[in-house]
Amino acid sequence: MSVYSALHRLRHEASAAPESGIVQVFNYGRDREGLIPLWVGEGDLPTPAFISEAAGSGLEAGETFYTHQRGIPELRLAIARYHERLYGRPFDSERFFVTSGGMPAIQIALRMVAGKGDEVVVPTPAWPNFAAATEIGGARAVEVPMRFGNAGWTLDLDRYFDAVTARTTALFLNSPCNPTGWTATRDELIAIRDFARARGLWIIADEVYTRFFYQDERAPSFYDVTEPDEPILYVNTMSKNWAMTGWRVGWLAAPSRYGQIIENLVQYSSSGTPKFLQRGAVAALDQGDHFIEFQRDRAMAAREIICQAMEATGRVRFTWPKGAFYLFFSVDGEPDTRQLGLRLVDEANVGLAPGDAFGTAGSGFMRLCFLRNPDHIAEAADRLTDWLMSRE
Repeated sequence: MSVYSALHRLRHEASAAPESGIVQVFNYGRDREGLIPLWVGEGDLPTPAFISEAAGSGLEAGETFYTHQRGIPELRLAIARYHERLYGRPFDSERFFVTSGGMPAIQIALRMVAGKGDEVVVPTPAWPNFAAATEIGGARAVEVPMRFGNAGWTLDLDRYFDAVTARTTALFLNSPCNPTGWTATRDELIAIRDFARARGLWIIADEVYTRFFYQDERAPSFYDVTEPDEPILYVNTMSKNWAMTGWRVGWLAAPSRYGQIIENLVQYSSSGTPKFLQRGAVAALDQGDHFIEFQRDRAMAAREIICQAMEATGRVRFTWPKGAFYLFFSVDGEPDTRQLGLRLVDEANVGLAPGDAFGTAGSGFMRLCFLRNPDHIAEAADRLTDWLMSRE
C-alpha cells in the first residue's frame, strides 16, 4: 500500500476546516508599502514594559520548567482580584484555570460539553474560530443570524431559543460581539440564563471585550445575573486589554468542582502555560487598570473618527458599535466582500476583513479594527472615503 493512501484517511472534520477569510486578505496585502492594516483583532501598541519586565524577571530566575496545569497560584489569585474589582464581589481563585490563550480556553470548554452528534447554538456574525473549533471537535455549530436594521444589530431571542433541539448541549454568546459590536443587555442575559436553566443547557460566555464598552466601565455580564455554581464556562484572554496577543495567555472560568476535569484537559493539550509568561500576566492584572483605561479612551476617539467619516459618505450602512473595537459596515453595490477586501488593498492601501468570514450573516459587510492611533484611523478614513466617493 502506498504511503500516500494515508492521506485519504484524514478525519473529515480536519480536512474540511475552512481557511480563514481574514488570513486570505492579510496574506495578500501584508507586505504592501504604506498599507494601514486594520484586518486583525489587535491594536498597534506593544505590550507595556512593566508586563514584559515581570516576564523577563521570571525568565532570568530560571522559570522554564513544567508548571501547574491549572496555572500558578499567584496568577489565579490575580485573576480573582481582577474580577473582584470589576464586579464588586468576592471571587474564589479555584474557579479560574490558566490556558495558553483564549482559543485553548474555547477548545477546552467545547471538549467538556460538546462532542460527536451534539449541537451548539451560535449567534452570527461571530468570530469564526468558535464555530470552526466546534465542528473540528465533531459537534455541529448551529448559526442563528442576527438582524441588521434601523436599530442596528439585534438578536431575536425567540429565534435563538427555537434553534435548540434535543441534540443541543450549549448556547454560545459573545458579548460585546466581534465583529458587530452588539452588546447584550442585562434583561437579555437574564432571559438566556432562564432558558438555559429550564432546558439544562450549558452557556459558553465569551466576554473578552467587556472592558471595551462605550456606555459604562464595562458591559453587562453573566456574572451580574448568575450564581457561581451554575453551568457557565467563561472564556477570556490577556490579549486585548493588555496588548498581549502574541503572548498566548488566557483563562477559563468554571465552577470549581470541575477543576480536575479541566486540569486533565490542559494536561492533554498544552501541559500548562510557561511560568515566566504567567508572571507577566500577574503584573498586567494587578498593575494594568490604567493601561486598559488608556486603550479604551483611544478606541473611543478612533471610533468617533471612523464612524463620523463613514456616515458622511452616504455610501455605507452600519451602526455605531456599542462595544468591542470594530466597525462592521456594508458598501452599496459591493456584495462580494472577499474581492472587495483585495481591491481595497490595491486601490486604497487599507487592509480590512471580509464579513463573510464571520458566518453567512456577515455576507456583504466588512470589518475594520479601530484599536489604533487615532491619527492612523483618520488617515485610513480619508483613504476609504476618497475611494468610496470615487466610485460614484
